[in-house]
Amino acid sequence: FAMNLCMNFNISFGGCALMQPKFELKDAVKFMSKERCTIFAAVPTIYNALIKMPEKERNTLKDIRLAICGGAPLSAEVKATFEQQMGQELLEGYGLSETSPVASANPFDGSSQPSCIGMPMPQTQFSLRRLDRPNVVAPKGERGEICISGPQVTQGYWNRPEANEDSFTKDGFFRTGDVGYFDEDNGFCYIVDRIKDLILCGGYNVYPRHIEEAIYQHPDVLETIVIGIPDEYRGETPKAFIKLKEDIANPPSEQDIIDFVKDKLSPIERPTAIEFRDELPKTIIGKLSKKELREE
Repeated sequence: FAMNLCMNFNISFGGCALMQPKFELKDAVKFMSKERCTIFAAVPTIYNALIKMPEKERNTLKDIRLAICGGAPLSAEVKATFEQQMGQELLEGYGLSETSPVASANPFDGSSQPSCIGMPMPQTQFSLRRLDRPNVVAPKGERGEICISGPQVTQGYWNRPEANEDSFTKDGFFRTGDVGYFDEDNGFCYIVDRIKDLILCGGYNVYPRHIEEAIYQHPDVLETIVIGIPDEYRGETPKAFIKLKEDIANPPSEQDIIDFVKDKLSPIERPTAIEFRDELPKTIIGKLSKKELREE
């Protein structure tokens, strides 16, 4: 992402890359404002922090013409708030290290959709495969594992034949591990969740991302992560970890959150446990991380 989108894309049209040794939001905004930055590419966590900044500081980014988001799912709430505040479309793209990394993106023509990864890049093919049989194409209209073929897709893992066998279909498509579906009307692709993040509740597939989207609609929620925890009756049940916004007069209780999502989620999807935390784990580039919570 950093090499191809932030550096090579920039070099291709003679752009100037603004670099800092460490990302600090306030310092970055001041720097971008001073240098009149026109393109901004970041992960959702950074955009989420940006829209929570005081209006006076945030509005100094008046020169931004292209805002790109990738690296993790972008919530519809963050996208809508950014666009309302900044008057600028926030475009979500999708890819993996194995796809160099861009595989799809929303178009720059005002037709981008919330919670959508857009359309496959030129010369790139998406194929939805059955979750239990990756060599079989999923029936039309159903969800499936997103498998990708294209000139930017890796040929394989060096000296790892077993990994190659697991990661590629017999007809050469790379298995992403992401579950998605296509909108047949416009050809846009939507990701439901990671296969490994699926929560199996009493025989039903529950997608944490769908639960997170519902929780993000609560006005006091800043960040949330949903994982599956052991449950004697269901096998697994959803648990939500939540970081609230600062300086809230009346912080919501666990029951308040559960009540808030009742009309947004089915009974099997509703989290049975809520835990508030001062901070949620993140990766080195600022993506929310489920790994540490699972290990706990």
